[in-house]
Amino acid sequence: MFIQTQETPNPNSLKFLPGKGVSNDGPYEFLNKDQTEIPILKNILSINGVTGIFLSSDFLSINKIQDEKWENIKHLVIAYLNEHYDEGNKFIINKNAEFDVHKEYGEIENKIIKILETKIRPAVARDGGDITFKEFKDGKVTVILKGSCSGCPSSTLTLKQGVQNLLCHYIPEVKEVLAV
Repeated sequence: MFIQTQETPNPNSLKFLPGKGVSNDGPYEFLNKDQTEIPILKNILSINGVTGIFLSSDFLSINKIQDEKWENIKHLVIAYLNEHYDEGNKFIINKNAEFDVHKEYGEIENKIIKILETKIRPAVARDGGDITFKEFKDGKVTVILKGSCSGCPSSTLTLKQGVQNLLCHYIPEVKEVLAV
């Protein structure tokens, strides 16, 4: 199996494309091995220098500390991925979607979520990350950045010049976008 890697705008994050499904239950982020019982994730999070894993439908992004070199991490992650899929696993996270009760949002929140889902998330996913809506209050949209976007040096610029400009253009009630 050939696993591709792709650099992201964040030099401390690398995107891995196994060419197979990664999560069929939405995006997930794990920042330490105690957050999961999934063996491959525990193994990757145990690699010296790894600080987090973000999983999407067809890729995963690994974050590392600045002082650790990718050469020390990359081959181990690829070995764990190959072993996982060679065992016949179709996904890393494989859950049957159950009915999920979502918070009821107002008209403005639904517009914000729609723009995030259709216009922004796909672009952010290409860079190995994710962005999700948290809240809208007093003209301020709060979003959560995950994966490669978390801690990326260019995320502030992307947030202000990309996300904020787009949301303000389509939704006049939006005045500012903040990340947590």
